[in-house]
Amino acid sequence: MAKPKTPEEKNYKVIAENRRARREYAIEEDLEVGIVLEGSEVKSLREGGSNIAESYATVDDGELWLVNSYIAPYAQAKTWKHEERRRRKLLVSRRELSRLWNATQRQGMTLVPLVMYFNHRGLVKLKIGVAKGKKLADKRQTDAKRDWNRQKQRLLKQNL
Repeated sequence: MAKPKTPEEKNYKVIAENRRARREYAIEEDLEVGIVLEGSEVKSLREGGSNIAESYATVDDGELWLVNSYIAPYAQAKTWKHEERRRRKLLVSRRELSRLWNATQRQGMTLVPLVMYFNHRGLVKLKIGVAKGKKLADKRQTDAKRDWNRQKQRLLKQNL
């Protein structure tokens, strides 16, 4: 019998990554959610045509939505094309939804998409982060810390 895979061994194919999110926001926690897509959107994602850098998640009428995400049109879809920047519903449990809503309403947090990927079963998943915006000084401090860590690694590599 095969042993179950650990999270590090699972195969994930990253579709889109929001690299600016880690610089612009302090990520408190992250959460994996499903996303409702049309057939032509999934085929377009398999080709790699998407962007989540300018998108965000919001809670409206008791549902979680991904707003302003871009999925390129699929060339072979003739009659059933999709809108490129439509609102897409995110799938999350009621308990998690209420926790996310409380965080955004009471604590001044925002929901930022971090990574969109295919999981080991071939389903499209989105990792969203509960985040708080950074000030300019915080961004500079983060950059300085990252540069110092790079410099330390170079020095250690040279000494070996």
